[in-house]
Amino acid sequence: MDQTPAALFDAFEQDFRHIINSISEKLEGSGKNQLGEQRKAALRKVEIELDEADDIVSQLEVEIQGIPQSVKLPYNTRLKQAKADLNKYKKLSKDLHSQAARSDLLGGFKSGTSNSDDPYGERSDRTRLLAGTETLNDGSRRIAGSTSLALETENHGADILRTLRGQREQIENSRNTLETADTHIDRASGTIKGMIRQMYKQRIILSGLGVFFVVLVLTILYFKLVR
Repeated sequence: MDQTPAALFDAFEQDFRHIINSISEKLEGSGKNQLGEQRKAALRKVEIELDEADDIVSQLEVEIQGIPQSVKLPYNTRLKQAKADLNKYKKLSKDLHSQAARSDLLGGFKSGTSNSDDPYGERSDRTRLLAGTETLNDGSRRIAGSTSLALETENHGADILRTLRGQREQIENSRNTLETADTHIDRASGTIKGMIRQMYKQRIILSGLGVFFVVLVLTILYFKLVR
């Protein structure tokens, strides 16, 4: 199996599209007409699939970092489209959850029996309705908070990936600098060795000249003094 970043990106994107199509079928296709517990089960399944799709988008962000800049533009476009589709179905799922909760609340209110002789019956029903509405609003706030946290985590992960990439480039630059320094050191070492050899040659020549002059002086003295 091809393990290049581009090939992995394609594979993860294919998995993402499969999950998105499943979500679309449940929210906008045949699953849209389901009612009651079937609808609730479908929405729970959508939540699980949205989490899986979210994880795949995070993996797409990781893989795109390794794609060369020369061919990266279409992959960036595909990643943006994947994020847009994910956010679209997150919002749609949230709205449908709210509608389902509101429908259950209003259905329970309408099906409840009220004793006309009980002066507190209507007030009790209204209290339950207000409490249910508050619970629904609280759930919506929690969902919004979770979505915001997920987006912050996603941005933080992208920042970490950019930082790691910058550090990798710095390491590669340092390695190239060290290789260049090694080349210069090798050249300098060769130059120094040549200078040392030249120094030895000059020393031998000077020693030979010294011996020659000593012999010459001794010869001259011999002829002057002895003869």
